[in-house]
Amino acid sequence: MDQQSAFNPTPGTPEQLAPGIRRILAPNPSAMTFRGTNTYLVGHRDIAVIDPGPPDEAHLKAINDALEGHQRISHVVVTHSHVDHSPLAMVLAQFAGVRVYAFGPSRAGRTPAMDALGDLGGGEGVDQTFMPDVTVPHLGSIEGSDWTLRALHTPGHMGNHLCFELDWDGVFSGHVFSGDLVMGWATSMVSPPDGDLTDFMASLRLLEDRPGHQTYLPGHGAPIKDPAARVAGLLAHRQAREAQILEQLSRGPARADQLAAAIYTDVDTRLLPAATRNVLAHLIDLTTRARARPDGPLSEAAVFSLR
Repeated sequence: MDQQSAFNPTPGTPEQLAPGIRRILAPNPSAMTFRGTNTYLVGHRDIAVIDPGPPDEAHLKAINDALEGHQRISHVVVTHSHVDHSPLAMVLAQFAGVRVYAFGPSRAGRTPAMDALGDLGGGEGVDQTFMPDVTVPHLGSIEGSDWTLRALHTPGHMGNHLCFELDWDGVFSGHVFSGDLVMGWATSMVSPPDGDLTDFMASLRLLEDRPGHQTYLPGHGAPIKDPAARVAGLLAHRQAREAQILEQLSRGPARADQLAAAIYTDVDTRLLPAATRNVLAHLIDLTTRARARPDGPLSEAAVFSLR
């Protein structure tokens, strides 16, 4: 059994992953969240809580109960504002008397081109009310007593997505909190307009070019011990998916849902709507690159053909 398949921690129970890094699994398993959301507690005295998760009282209690006598929550940090990651942030921050740090509200980080598109549907699981107290830019830092989280703006899964590199006393630890951009158990959903495949590929390449990454701690699933191989695999997977879409379009025009049904033949039919959103993201990217074109305005119902 591989590491991801074996991943099945007990919700609410803190687990030590490395010195100064603990994980608490939220009790929100689903087809889209795997076993649930990973909430991380970082620090020895000042504790940063990364991705508090859904609005669940038992999970809130588990986070607070994990604090040892000399510890205090000093920062609440959010990788991105989907409802399985961010809703508990404000409650926890108010409880601890601290601030919430993130790239921005839920529409932050979208490209002008994506914002300019018409009604694409989407919006799955977006925490529409999310508003951080402190906005953190690309390469901005969040600092505790002995740690620093260095933000990497990595849009694609969502426009306001951040990954965080962890330093201890000014030295990079090799650990990266990769949110939902890079996970080991599945590929990320990219659903326009919140998701943007062009940005997604660029964000993967950004991670690929960063030195010293040794372990990714994702928003769902087990740690990724060979991040370079995983990022390369995700890039190759998306390139292969693009080739499948282009091959299908070479047979004639089609909608995103028709392409998804033809390509995703090995997935549970309940996941085909999510697969359709991923295909639509590819089609928008191909349209931007002048390799495909819709029969009218870009939409999930549009019929696409090769250019």
